Amino acid sequence: MRPRKWAAPRITRLLTIACLLPGLLFAVPLAQDDQLAVKTVADFYGSRAGKRMQGWRELVMRGKQERWNEQKSLAEVNRFFNQLTFLNDVLLWGRDDYWAAPMEFIGAGGGDCEDYSIAKYFSLIELGVPDEKLRMVYVKALTYQQFHMVVAYYPTPAAVPVILDNIDGVIKPATKRKDLVPVFSFNGSHLWLMKERGQGQLAGSSSRLALWNDLRSRFSREQLKRPKINLDD
Repeated sequence: MRPRKWAAPRITRLLTIACLLPGLLFAVPLAQDDQLAVKTVADFYGSRAGKRMQGWRELVMRGKQERWNEQKSLAEVNRFFNQLTFLNDVLLWGRDDYWAAPMEFIGAGGGDCEDYSIAKYFSLIELGVPDEKLRMVYVKALTYQQFHMVVAYYPTPAAVPVILDNIDGVIKPATKRKDLVPVFSFNGSHLWLMKERGQGQLAGSSSRLALWNDLRSRFSREQLKRPKINLDD
């Protein structure tokens, strides 16, 4: 969910260039596996998608080489993915609800709130942020009266989390996001039912989420899906 219509193709091309700027300014040699991933995305989605993929892999590689702290990783990952285009699943994938793997999100050049959150979550895990500090949180966005997904980062178990969001690109403590009401959250291990703005009650394994299971299965097999529209045209 996002409070505006999806961008026209010309705007999408400008966003694509913006996403690539970090890689162009600070080129980082890619590992063989990353080079293969870039080629796979370029072959499947097109050359512009390959450049977006290269920008992502360079960002992650640079973060590892420079040993970014967790706050730096949060800021860079949030900024990078928020430059992609918002588009709902029906128009992009031909389904009411489809959770794209990061390579699919980057390849397509856009997605919905779940896709932003998933890509940020897996990127932060790869950069070394512990899974227990991260949750993907379903919320109700009061301004738009719609359900929405964000990423929450807990510096300590009892701390107020900060929120990574594609609607409001500024990372803020959850207490500053009065427009969001948490419903439930999950990470790689657990599912929580939320209590107001607190930590929430442990409700079981995140395997209860069928879409999450399907995503992780596709992510491990590196399968790619072709979108219904091409934002790079």
